[in-house]
Amino acid sequence: MNVCNILVIDIEPQRRETLSTLIAFVNCHAVVVTDMESWFDNISDLDDIAMALVGDCGGVNQTKQLLRELVNHEARIPVFTLGYPENGMSEFPGALGSLSYPVKYPQLNNALQQASVYKNQAENTLETEPLFRSLVGNSAKMKLVQKMIQQVSDSEANVLVLGESGTGKEVVARNLHYFSSRREKPFVPVNCGAIPGELLESELFGHEKGAFTGAITARKGRFEMAEGGTLFLDEIGDMPMPMQVKLLRVLQERTFERVGSNKTQKANVRVIAATHRNLETHIGDGRFREDLFYRLNVFPIEMPALRERPEDIPLLIHELTQRIEHENRGAVRFTPAAIASLCRYSWPGNVRELANVVERLVILYPYGTVDFDDLPEKYQIEGEPLADIVTEAISARTESATALKVTALNQSSQPGKNVNSHNSTNDMLIQMDSIPEDGLDLREHLANLEYLLIKQALDEAAGVVAHAASRLKMRRTTLVEKMRKYGIQRDVEIN
Repeated sequence: MNVCNILVIDIEPQRRETLSTLIAFVNCHAVVVTDMESWFDNISDLDDIAMALVGDCGGVNQTKQLLRELVNHEARIPVFTLGYPENGMSEFPGALGSLSYPVKYPQLNNALQQASVYKNQAENTLETEPLFRSLVGNSAKMKLVQKMIQQVSDSEANVLVLGESGTGKEVVARNLHYFSSRREKPFVPVNCGAIPGELLESELFGHEKGAFTGAITARKGRFEMAEGGTLFLDEIGDMPMPMQVKLLRVLQERTFERVGSNKTQKANVRVIAATHRNLETHIGDGRFREDLFYRLNVFPIEMPALRERPEDIPLLIHELTQRIEHENRGAVRFTPAAIASLCRYSWPGNVRELANVVERLVILYPYGTVDFDDLPEKYQIEGEPLADIVTEAISARTESATALKVTALNQSSQPGKNVNSHNSTNDMLIQMDSIPEDGLDLREHLANLEYLLIKQALDEAAGVVAHAASRLKMRRTTLVEKMRKYGIQRDVEIN
């Protein structure tokens, strides 16, 4: 969208005029509809509509019908109703939310952010290649993992993937399979810790009819299912000792028999094992066979814990939100302050825990922006400044952060521009008579507004951050993070 057009549909003239004024203040253009019967004919291109604000269209039934036409249009216009209580939103399926009237600037700003995320999801054209966006990271440890996968994927060597629960060991195994010559054949996972020991042999090798009570038919085992492909033995450290002996034989001889059969079958299978346990300790305790360990540990790959690579967290958050959007399960965005707080958390559940948190926030704040205060309390962490490498990663994942900082600083340094003045701040924001022909970056413009208001509040508070935060009605820690985001901490004293 080159121009930020906001569709206003309402039969009340005063409300239309008030909304148009507010929309103009944020440098958007109000496309006003007064004729409810022929509203569609008065709009040249719905693809240019950033969002729609729908008030009273002549009664509830007429409003519901118009909303239905909007939300079902191929342009997928984000719709917000006006003046309806949240508990009445069920009357208007398809609307993203309801704005109370009179609409205030923060409401409109938040609605624009939600609409932008919603439109981005609709226009999302991510490639559908599975899984591999999960194995992301620019840290040295993750680059080493990626290099090792590249080196061993196309060999026949057994691989042992080590790491804490939730680090992504199965993702590594699937990558190894995908980039191997066996990729056209099955990838068969087995969780050795989730299957009772007495059933594991049948699960792996299969059984014949009548081999034991309940075996009413013959059944293939996982080795047969994975023929020509890859068998992934997850949580191998939980495998009972008797099964370890039988697995060792299969790995050595590449043959096996079904339970209840004496017919030997060949196993053309590559075995990848994984565990979160310390197998060398298990060997010392007599809980794991040393010969099996060396047979599996031909090429070990250790997945680092998430707390060991906090610089990857911004990229992981981006990838997780993109995946959720691509699967049409919603969308959300994170402020730098929120991401910084998540980077300070220790993540005992690793990437799995992070994925759960992102999905929870998508449900709580659909198409919204998550700030520090919106995070669950245990993830709201204040502390020492983050390492430079983490700060750089956050900046890289913050859309237009560098560009808007430079723009705002350049504007504030222009001759005759006094950003300490309330009037000149407003002039700077609404000085354009119309939107430029080449368009306007709304997010950047709103970010400039945020930058200038923060500067103004700090100047009026004599540089005392706590007082400035009070004037802006936000937490001090949130303001500090925003100051770091825009580089303001270099100019004022953070108290």
